[in-house]
Amino acid sequence: MKYWFRNDYSFGAHPKVLEAVCAANLEGNIGYGDDKYSAKAKDRIREVCGLPDAMVEFVAGGTQANVLTCAFLLKPWQAAICPDSGHLNGHEVGAFEATGHKILTVPATPDGKIAPEQLVPLLKLHQDVHLTEPGLVYISNATENGAVYTKAELTALYTFCREHDLYLFIDGARLGCALASDANDMTLPEFAHLCDAFYIGGTKNGTMFGEALVITRPELTKGFFRMKKRLLTVMEKGWIQGVQFLTVFEDDLYFKMGRQANEMAARLQNGLKAKGWKLWVESPTNQVFVIAPNDKKPLLDEVCQYEDWCPYDADHTVVRFVACFHTTEADVDGFLSALPDLK
Repeated sequence: MKYWFRNDYSFGAHPKVLEAVCAANLEGNIGYGDDKYSAKAKDRIREVCGLPDAMVEFVAGGTQANVLTCAFLLKPWQAAICPDSGHLNGHEVGAFEATGHKILTVPATPDGKIAPEQLVPLLKLHQDVHLTEPGLVYISNATENGAVYTKAELTALYTFCREHDLYLFIDGARLGCALASDANDMTLPEFAHLCDAFYIGGTKNGTMFGEALVITRPELTKGFFRMKKRLLTVMEKGWIQGVQFLTVFEDDLYFKMGRQANEMAARLQNGLKAKGWKLWVESPTNQVFVIAPNDKKPLLDEVCQYEDWCPYDADHTVVRFVACFHTTEADVDGFLSALPDLK
């Protein structure tokens, strides 16, 4: 038996999401997101975020959300500042750059975060009018390395951005796990008021697909749908996304799924440590990063689906295990029992 810890989108969707989609399947709904389900879901998201005037739009995936938002908010001569480990920079094959914009990277901390003081030299350098002008800061919460921004950290970063005419956009592919983490000290409304735009990830937290993009300041949204259409991110059957997001925000389901994923990842992380496997970083969310001896990787290949993350040294590789809403204690314990002690 192989245990699935490769990512948090290996499984389709929470059963309640599928049930809701099936119930609406043959009703007949207006297309392009102009349906009743999308309208209700957008209202519900505005309600749970405490942002009654925010714009909410659905897109199919995280790369679409990142490219669309950054390209929409920036002027043609502006660039996005991004941690060097950020998804916009590292895993999107130049999709954002293909819109004509530049990415300015800053070194992330080992947990994947950046802080205001790191941006000062870059802003000073780019006062030169022959260089691109920084216009936006992109971060992820949770970060690519599984960490969570605290309220103090995010407040400091957003304050800096407002003082320097920068937008702050937050990749929320794993926002459910971030806000459900024990390391988090913010409510969703508190988080939502500390950025100009963010998205609520569904693909990696229990929907079939889809992200709910929120632009928090209405004055920034004029012409957005036309940009959404221009960048090929409007779905004809947009009502499917409306049904899904309406469902996951009923009865706290979105955060219940995030907590389940985090709890199973913590169980796995603690179990690996107890067996002598060394961690690359301590993660408080649903990703677990382990420094695996290369001679043990054939065993991992036999019992588990996982992902190589990065080289560590000549004899070790950092590998990533990811838990999701469907991960159970039996999955974790069965996998751990198949691994040798490295003590």
